[in-house]
Amino acid sequence: MASEKYICLDDFEKEGQTKIPSWFVDYYATGADEEVTLRDSRLAFKRYRLRPRILRDVSIRDLSTTIQGQPISFPVCLSPSAFHKLAIPEGEKETARAAEKCGTLMCLSSMSSTTMADVADAAPSGLFWMNIYILKNRDVTKHLIREAERCGFKGLIMTMDSPKLGNHVRTARRRMYDVLDDRFVRASNFDIPHIPEVVEAKKKEPLLIKYFVSQVSDSPTIEDVKWIKTLTKLPIIAKGVLTGESARMLAEGGVDGILVSAHGGRQLDYLPAPIDALSEVVEAVRGYPVEVYMDGGVRRGTDVFKALAMGARAVFIGRPALWGLACNGEEGAAQVLEILRQELSLAMALSGCSKLSDIKSSMVVHESYYHNAKL
Repeated sequence: MASEKYICLDDFEKEGQTKIPSWFVDYYATGADEEVTLRDSRLAFKRYRLRPRILRDVSIRDLSTTIQGQPISFPVCLSPSAFHKLAIPEGEKETARAAEKCGTLMCLSSMSSTTMADVADAAPSGLFWMNIYILKNRDVTKHLIREAERCGFKGLIMTMDSPKLGNHVRTARRRMYDVLDDRFVRASNFDIPHIPEVVEAKKKEPLLIKYFVSQVSDSPTIEDVKWIKTLTKLPIIAKGVLTGESARMLAEGGVDGILVSAHGGRQLDYLPAPIDALSEVVEAVRGYPVEVYMDGGVRRGTDVFKALAMGARAVFIGRPALWGLACNGEEGAAQVLEILRQELSLAMALSGCSKLSDIKSSMVVHESYYHNAKL
């Protein structure tokens, strides 16, 4: 819900950046290289125009939907993002409670400062997916999947676009990892006492962050995805897809969902904005039993509306929830979600839509549609 202090998501970003140390701000805010993708992911939404319908009964709007068969109260979920304890001491526990309160999904990052078990305990009625990478040590992968199942997580969201970590200029200049300790950051879910390799790594580096980075495979293939499918009945969602070719390969490989994402502009720079890539991915997997979602640059309810019209089943947000946490913990993150809910509901009303299925592809066009229209 909006308050006098926080009217829109930009208010949380401005305030949140004053609440935490500047090097924490740099970690959350940074993109790769020149940060072109980071900026364009937000600007791209402004290139699309709405074509509303009139004379419709919109006195009641239903924003509820499902994601991989699980009900959510509205189509905005939380992307995996690392180190929530940089924003607030309770970290991911507060984020989990905010998502639970708002009736939506939270994805827990592989680089979470909080374990799956602690997150599940913090929000017993919450809906969670665990973020995993394709790792070199398959025993670690197996453990993470088994732990996700044990903790009641309902899906696995696999990062596909990061065989190497991107070049984060701002954080590299600050040498951020030299000033942090386990009060703020720790690869908590990689503390696996029954795997000898992990035990040895922890002796050298208790935070296990460098161990996690060293474990990310730089030679992933679709066969790795198929192998992970054999380990679990949980749905597999591929994160970091921006082309039709990749989307079709993954659909044929058996994934259950695709998250169109540029990794928050943090990996490869000069990528297309996810909203620009969305239609290509949706078209590529048409006819496959695959749900498509998108994240990147969502700051307004009209952004959500545009993505839904272009074929996304739901959108995901990352940084806005972190700024909400920095401002006011659980309540701040919940306010961020509620503002998007209210803005989407208003956009639907003003566009003549009383339910999500009323949002049609013809209701959003690129701005060039009007520039090129014949008079």
